[in-house]
Amino acid sequence: MPVSGSAALPVGAPRYNLPLLVPRFARKHPSARPRRRIRKLRLFSLLLLLFLLGGVSFTFGLITAVAGKIPELDPARLQKQEADGYIYAAVPDKRVLAVLRGSESRIIVPSGKIDERMKHAIVAVEDKRFYEHGGVDFHAIVRALYADVRNKKVVEGGSTITQQFIKNTYLHNEQSIGRKLKEAALAWQLSQRWSKDRILTAYLNTIYFGNGAYGVEQASRTYFHHSADTMNWAEAALLAGIPSDPSQFDPVADPQAARARRQLVLRDLYEQGYITHHDYVRANRRPLPRPEDVHLPGKQGPAPYFTNYVKQQLVDRYGSGRVFGGGLHVHTTIDLNVQRMARRAIAKWLPSPTGPSAALVAIDPRNGKVLAMIGGKSYHKSQFNLAVQGERQPGSSFKPFVLATALKQGISPDSQFVSGPVQIPLGDKVWYVHNYEGSDLGRISLTAATEFSDNTVYAQLTQVVGPAAIVRTARSLGITSPLQKYFAIGLGAEAVNPLEMARSFSAFANGGHRIDGRTFGNRPRAVSLIQNEGGRIVDDNLPVRRQTLTATTAAIVTSLLQNVVKGGTGTHAQLSDGRPVAGKTGTTENYGDAWFVGYTPQLVAAVWVGYPNTLRPMLTEYHGQPVAGGTFPAQIWKSFMEQALPYLHDGPASFQSPLLPYSVPRLVVYRNGTTELDNGNCHAPRMLLYFSGRAPARTANCKVNEVDVPHVVGDTVAQANARLASMPLRPAYIYEPAKPRQRLGIVVRQIPSKGTLSSYQKVTLVLPKAQHGTVPKVVGLRLARAEARLDRYHLKWEVGGHPSPRAKVIWQSPLGQTAAKPGLVVRLAVKTG
Repeated sequence: MPVSGSAALPVGAPRYNLPLLVPRFARKHPSARPRRRIRKLRLFSLLLLLFLLGGVSFTFGLITAVAGKIPELDPARLQKQEADGYIYAAVPDKRVLAVLRGSESRIIVPSGKIDERMKHAIVAVEDKRFYEHGGVDFHAIVRALYADVRNKKVVEGGSTITQQFIKNTYLHNEQSIGRKLKEAALAWQLSQRWSKDRILTAYLNTIYFGNGAYGVEQASRTYFHHSADTMNWAEAALLAGIPSDPSQFDPVADPQAARARRQLVLRDLYEQGYITHHDYVRANRRPLPRPEDVHLPGKQGPAPYFTNYVKQQLVDRYGSGRVFGGGLHVHTTIDLNVQRMARRAIAKWLPSPTGPSAALVAIDPRNGKVLAMIGGKSYHKSQFNLAVQGERQPGSSFKPFVLATALKQGISPDSQFVSGPVQIPLGDKVWYVHNYEGSDLGRISLTAATEFSDNTVYAQLTQVVGPAAIVRTARSLGITSPLQKYFAIGLGAEAVNPLEMARSFSAFANGGHRIDGRTFGNRPRAVSLIQNEGGRIVDDNLPVRRQTLTATTAAIVTSLLQNVVKGGTGTHAQLSDGRPVAGKTGTTENYGDAWFVGYTPQLVAAVWVGYPNTLRPMLTEYHGQPVAGGTFPAQIWKSFMEQALPYLHDGPASFQSPLLPYSVPRLVVYRNGTTELDNGNCHAPRMLLYFSGRAPARTANCKVNEVDVPHVVGDTVAQANARLASMPLRPAYIYEPAKPRQRLGIVVRQIPSKGTLSSYQKVTLVLPKAQHGTVPKVVGLRLARAEARLDRYHLKWEVGGHPSPRAKVIWQSPLGQTAAKPGLVVRLAVKTG
């Protein structure tokens, strides 16, 4: 039967795909694109739904997981779960130096036992929006980022009190992005579950307040000897200022910084409305606690200064929550027998309880181990660690860093200098240097200048090598105290401490290698191994050798420092068995500090002598004579080394003999802050010996008969001409239009403005020239005559009242000899009678 609209096909006829038979030029039907778009939209919607479900599931899981950690943050619960940790001395003693028990290092108190003043103070300075945000303060984060970007360094933090509490208690200062995310998540969750007062109380119970005190109750007892529930504003502000940097704002180590920090906290309290101006003034005037009164209650172990130093390293790395009560077993490097020998050596030479104190640090240069640390006479009376915190000027004991810098730049120790008073220009100033008691030696080598600690030679050497290069050398060797790039650094004017001096000199004894620890990095190796309570290694602080000087440079420095002990300022440090010793004395100009830092190939020791709490000149303490580095410090060092070396089974050993490279003489000159080769025209060049191929690369562009261009801007023409003639140089003049009221006859610019010229060359002076006449000087004239003169210059005037024409002018504005302009009014003051 036929089908409508189509022809019937015979049974068995082949079927064809009709679209394929359409000619190419035939019009095609439109494609089904809308259907494809619908399919893509469905796929995208499905994927988006799955992503949202996954995000919700992840967020729910994260919140659940984070919420499960909140009970672990409770200080009281943590204290119940604490496992004792221990700090041990080194073998063979392995005595317990301290128990790391949280209940002993901090006393947890409820909110009612903490004075409200303390709570207000810590909120005011640490987190002023504490009661407003939900654990994470986005305003503070943005503000901190802006401050950091503006200052191009980290100057402000954005962490809240809640975040800091979590970091100290749970996350143990681990450094990662994951830590920050966990910290923020925990902070938000904690703010939902705990009251603000509970968070603040927990925070105050866990933070470190310096001098071994953890938690506000222990801090109050340590600093003020009373509980935390009765504080005044001054006490609360002092404690609140410490946690951000306990070492910097320590009232024992740096009273000036602590007082300034306390004032900042008080100002924050006043500005935020917690205290009145009367409270602010009264609290700011109160004295700080006396250093001798600041101490933890209870007894201490056999090496308390060293132990407290180790605790601080541990807290810096792991956080107080893990250190105290975390079950850590900390093996240190201290040898208690060597420690006792150090104590006996000091007591032998400084027996008086009212006389000077001493600090001593001993280090094995081969592995960097700190073997002994004496930080003061009595830890019970003062926890101020002279060996670590006692930053004092090292005097001439710093000169080896200048010497090492010179050797690194290729200057031979055979170079000659003139020993005598010198004047070193420092731009617009002059540095005058002289030797003690006029002990000038004439023309001497750098070798002799080192042996006899000649200040004038080392001042000249500092100029040659540059203060910045000396700072870099000291930093590379292990000096971590702040160092300014001043010329006086070459004579030991920048403060350091005995621990870093001993560590830095260790590199001289160890072929130029500084020893770091694998775990604690660029810090003295006081810790050797850390295990958990199950005996598993947490961190192995193995020694890491870092080449900071070449072996040749270290050997030359050592050779020159041997001469100091053989026949120079350190002869009292010579050992009885005659073994080789190298060292350097140091004495400050007012005899307030005395040093000896010396070493053998197996042991380095730094000794400082002085009064700990004040810079008091020691003018008669050494048998009626001043205390210098070659007196008590050298004698203490000798007594200690003669006991310690045999005990450590270190027999006499020789230092590596230096192979002095071939040197050649070169004329150099100091110009524009650098030392350059003389081009034949330089004034007063200095002849130095340089190791072959090591002379300065740049040649100076000195001019024939060169003179410095003086700065005469602001001088009168007569003054400028006189100064130029004295050089001698010639003036030339150009003029520019003067501004109204501008003084005339005064140099406004000069070309060149600085630098050098040959004698009798021209300096162009730019002078102002009046375009509309000048203001005449009328002071001293009768009013009628002054008015007439101003009329002739077509100027107006004003004078108060109705004075007599015979009144005398005593003041005018603008002054005479200044540029005028049409309609300018000259104000006058007159005196009648």
